[in-house]
Amino acid sequence: MPHVTIPGSSGTVRPMRLLGDPELTAPCREVTAFDAELAALVEDLYATMYAHDGVGLAANQIGVPLRVFVWDCPDDEEIRHLGHVVNPRVTHIGGVTVTGHEGCLSLPGVHAPTSRHDETVVEGVDLHGRPLRVEGTGFFARCLQHESDHLDGGVFTDRLTGLRRRWTLRAARRAPWAVSR
Repeated sequence: MPHVTIPGSSGTVRPMRLLGDPELTAPCREVTAFDAELAALVEDLYATMYAHDGVGLAANQIGVPLRVFVWDCPDDEEIRHLGHVVNPRVTHIGGVTVTGHEGCLSLPGVHAPTSRHDETVVEGVDLHGRPLRVEGTGFFARCLQHESDHLDGGVFTDRLTGLRRRWTLRAARRAPWAVSR
C-alpha cells in the first residue's frame, strides 16, 4: 500500500483573520514561486481549516495575500472533494441560483442565507504549476465561489442586501470576537 500523507498533518495552525481585518478586503497577489514555502502554506491552510472545522480556507484568511485556497467539502450528493488550487480563476458560474445557509471561518458563528449559483468551474494550477480544472456542483460549487471571493477581497456578507445584510453585520459586530471600534 502506498504511503499517503494526510493533508495538513505537517502544517501549523495559524491565527485566523476576522471580519474587520484589512487583509480580508485586499485582493490577493498571484503566486510566482512554486517552492517549499508554497507547499508549507498549503499544509498550514489545511491544518488551520481542519482546526476550525471548515470546508474551505483562502490564504488571506491566515494573513497571506496570495491566490491560494484549499477545500475538503462535500457536494449535495455527499461526495467528498479534497484539494487545493493556486492562482485560481472562476471560468464558469451557472445553473440555478440557490439560496443556502452560509458561514465563514473569518466570521465565526455568523451565518446567513446567501444566494450562489449551483455550478462552478475554477481553473488554476497545483503546487507544482501543473494546470488544474475543478468543477463543482451544489454545496461544493458554493465553496469554490466563497473561497474565490476571498481571494478577490470579498466575504459572503458582501453578497447580502437589505435587512439580511444589516442583521448579519449586526450579529458580527456583537460577536465575542468582534474588533471594537
